Amino acid sequence: MPELSESSRQMKSNVVHTDPDVMHGTPVFLGTRVPIGTLWDYLEAGESLKDFLVDFPSVSRKQAEALIRQARHALSAQDGPEQGRVACE
Repeated sequence: MPELSESSRQMKSNVVHTDPDVMHGTPVFLGTRVPIGTLWDYLEAGESLKDFLVDFPSVSRKQAEALIRQARHALSAQDGPEQGRVACE
């Protein structure tokens, strides 16, 4: 996996926090107890980003959008013939 650039590290540190004393080390949105996986669960279930933000007001739109951009960047940075593509079942 490619190393994160300085700007990616900064974005990650501004968006995601992991601490063994918070949610048993589950990655959460910085400054909250909301696991980042909850956003993926909402989106996978067909819910909108707006619905997620209404249900979890401690997460800012800026944080959620930054996480989505970070995931997109990580996927598009992968090497190989299927670069940036995710298989659907």
